[in-house]
Amino acid sequence: MGTSTAQRLSQVAKRWTLRLTHYGRKTGKPYHVTIWFLVEGETVYLVTQNIERQWTRNVQARPEVQLQIGNELWEGEVMVISDQAEQLHVVDLMVQKYWIVRPYVWLQKQLAARRPTEQRGRGGAFRVRLRATSPAA
Repeated sequence: MGTSTAQRLSQVAKRWTLRLTHYGRKTGKPYHVTIWFLVEGETVYLVTQNIERQWTRNVQARPEVQLQIGNELWEGEVMVISDQAEQLHVVDLMVQKYWIVRPYVWLQKQLAARRPTEQRGRGGAFRVRLRATSPAA
């Protein structure tokens, strides 16, 4: 019996970074970036404080990606999280995993209530729908 996606993810969930392969919006050329990630069950979340980064713009245009976490490799499709409740859930997951962001998140929450919506942070969160693959050799 094979190892499930959730089991494979649970074995690498505590790592701090993954290697994301994304593809150019115009050229389709593969690019790689090392970024933070979050795991919940069979779901991988990607986060950024700058939605204008190249990788975020690329995955919005070409959602097919490859994730490498340690020796594990997955393919999947990225979707922007637009639901505010899910965005807040992802922030909570991030604060649990990455202790270093706690003061920043606290400050952002304090300031957000005082700013008009259009002036709030330009961060973003993404959900990756993984496809069934075999564990990397």
